[in-house]
Amino acid sequence: MNGLHELPLIIFTVLAQSVVGAMLVMNIAVVNSEIPHKNNKLFVLLVLLGIGFMASVMHLGSPLRAFNSLNRVGESPLSNEIASGALFFTCAGIYWLLSVLDKMPAVLGKIWLILTALLGLVFMYMMNQLYHISTVPTWNSSFTSWNFYLTVITAGFALGYALFRQPQWMCHLVVTGMFLIAVVAIYQGFSLTSIHSSVQSAVNLVPDYAVINAVRLCLLAIGAHLLYRTDSVSPYFAVILIIAAEMLGRTLFYGLHMTVGTAVAG
Repeated sequence: MNGLHELPLIIFTVLAQSVVGAMLVMNIAVVNSEIPHKNNKLFVLLVLLGIGFMASVMHLGSPLRAFNSLNRVGESPLSNEIASGALFFTCAGIYWLLSVLDKMPAVLGKIWLILTALLGLVFMYMMNQLYHISTVPTWNSSFTSWNFYLTVITAGFALGYALFRQPQWMCHLVVTGMFLIAVVAIYQGFSLTSIHSSVQSAVNLVPDYAVINAVRLCLLAIGAHLLYRTDSVSPYFAVILIIAAEMLGRTLFYGLHMTVGTAVAG
């Protein structure tokens, strides 16, 4: 499957987007009521985010390269992504640590969580901007933004719903996101025929585009069904299926890397 060579980035982007979405749900949950076992649930999010960052370091080759990339914050999209992501991770980690030690005042805790969620949104914006490259027409489009932000809504809100048990309207929001994913996938599939370089057509980069998206949408549909179940386990299985579906979609995204005027990168 074309795109699997970027597996570390697939893991990083999907998990990071899922955690940011879940943090937004956590903010809603904290405002509305007291969350049982809140610190344990936040720790799950930190572990997932940590796995994502470890995967991104694997892509860079060494932790030293990640630190070196911070030298151009404000100038380089990669530096901005890493810096905003590290800041988001740090703020979430500090909140968890102070909460575990019972050193976080209730009012300050709510403000801190809101700040952390806002940093998460900045992180998502920087991640999205990184892939809008003028020489990569298959990425430099609104489809990239739609796919990235819809992962926040579907995988992220589903994860937040499973962990923090929010009202059912949250499920409706996830399903709406799934519907939009289907629309974007179909529309993008048709648009690929008009993108080509001197040596390659975009549609040939992912010959299994339709099949993979069909599997992806089936996983999302099953996940939606499980998300509405009232037992305590089904929502977690739903999250696994939804994240797996979004990883399939992200594999297609990286498989679509094509540089205008030169040979296709791969």
